[in-house]
Amino acid sequence: MPALAVSSGFRPRKRPRHDDDPSAVHKLDTAPLYGPPRPDGMQDVKSLEDQILLSRRYYNNISTLIDYLSNTSNVCNNSRQALLALCRIFSRLMAQGEMAVPHQRLQAQSVSSQWLMRKYQHYCTLILSLLVNGTYDEKFMSLTSAMQLFKEELSGLESNPRFTSNNGIFPKIVQTLVQPKSGDEIRLCFVEEHVNRYPDIRLHTFRELAIVANEDHEGGLEGIISMMVALKDSGLSRSPTDDLFIHSPESKLGLYTTAAQKRAAQGVWMAILQSDLTEKQRKLLLKVMSHRIAPWFARPELLIDFLVDSFNVGGSTSLMALSGLFYLIQKMNLDYPQFYQKLYSVLDCYVLHSKHRSRFFRLLETFLASTHIPFVLVASFIKRLSRLCLYSPPSGTVVVVPWIYNLLKNHPTCTFMIHRQPNGTAEERELATAGLRDPFRMEEDDPMLTRAIESSLWEIETLQSHFHPNIAAIAKIISEQFTKQGYSVEDFLDHTYGSMLDTELVKTTKKTPVVEYVIPRSIFVKSADLHSRPESLVLSLWDFDG
Repeated sequence: MPALAVSSGFRPRKRPRHDDDPSAVHKLDTAPLYGPPRPDGMQDVKSLEDQILLSRRYYNNISTLIDYLSNTSNVCNNSRQALLALCRIFSRLMAQGEMAVPHQRLQAQSVSSQWLMRKYQHYCTLILSLLVNGTYDEKFMSLTSAMQLFKEELSGLESNPRFTSNNGIFPKIVQTLVQPKSGDEIRLCFVEEHVNRYPDIRLHTFRELAIVANEDHEGGLEGIISMMVALKDSGLSRSPTDDLFIHSPESKLGLYTTAAQKRAAQGVWMAILQSDLTEKQRKLLLKVMSHRIAPWFARPELLIDFLVDSFNVGGSTSLMALSGLFYLIQKMNLDYPQFYQKLYSVLDCYVLHSKHRSRFFRLLETFLASTHIPFVLVASFIKRLSRLCLYSPPSGTVVVVPWIYNLLKNHPTCTFMIHRQPNGTAEERELATAGLRDPFRMEEDDPMLTRAIESSLWEIETLQSHFHPNIAAIAKIISEQFTKQGYSVEDFLDHTYGSMLDTELVKTTKKTPVVEYVIPRSIFVKSADLHSRPESLVLSLWDFDG
């Protein structure tokens, strides 16, 4: 039979199919929606959800719900309802296998699956944008919905290998949370509600944070630090299979062990410590080093380089670094022979003026608590702080004297420094004629070579004539009998100029103090009666008449 000729004006009778339209597989039903139409033209979210779950012919309603979610002008009406409805819809579709890999399904169902995947990715983009730009309630709802979708993704991993922990929604969640615009509140919520509770979520979070930290995302380091600092190591004491968020094939292989979590957390912390940290970030890490960072390290010796580099920065940063080094020495049995030499070098003229003074003395009391420390080293610390008291504020001096009392009580060998007698007639003759030179070497950095044990605590006796009566009174305890077992340094740490002034203002006086024995008639101008009283020192320094 000859072939039929086709005219040039021939047009196909079938309409072309569009991949973005699921009606290419199932024609939409023309039945009316549930309930009467709304005057604003928007249909009820619950009705649209029920229709989608009822039949595939209503899949176009997913596009309508996504439009509701992206419509920011109706946030209080349909946007939040659409957010939760779409989460339930996609969770049901994934559980039913409607979004499985296309080559495992019929050709007609493959087109529908691909269309659903595009809509699902669009929905994920919208809820992740709410994690950054939404209110706290919207962020919380978005986070809850995203974690529910992640659970559904991995729960059906055996039947639908399209989703894994590496290419699903979870990496995008972590990358979004570390952004500065996300805020600390939603990050803390994520850590408390998911990371601290579930070992599998904790391990997935560690892996994603390590990737983000190594890629050096702009502005993401602050978010990574805030999430890691909020972690608690209490979950390591429990069995990793006690409470899992997702019972996936990975959970059957024992991948969530304590050793695996420590290795993953150590990788994140090392990426953070090797980053270009600001001074604020470095101090925060040093502050939480002993109870937030070190417990996650399977090899704590890896922290030494960071702590030594932080000590070389100087100032209060050096003090915080020494606390981390002492923790590694005391708890992890690390050998660091120059620890006390570095601690001694921190005692400079600024230490008693620093706002970290209270933290410093708490640590210093711990560092020198052992009675096995050489008394020569203890004497160097006592002598150096005594010298620093001569030009320190009263709020700093008030804590040094009780601290010295406790050290002398714990190390009786150093008590003869309180009052040293001349050794022989030669020293007596030199003392009577020219006085004695203090053998203490203030500029020496090695506490074993300062010759402090050959000196005396004449600085403490000088403080007994301090202008502040409280300092003068507390300095006299060194000259009295050591009958008290010890002083609690905590009682003196929080003193400031303001607290000391308030104490004087509320104090009741039994007798009015005498300020002037001659009542002045003028202060800033010369008195007419110049012969009755000497000229004022203020008038000799400034000219108030000109």
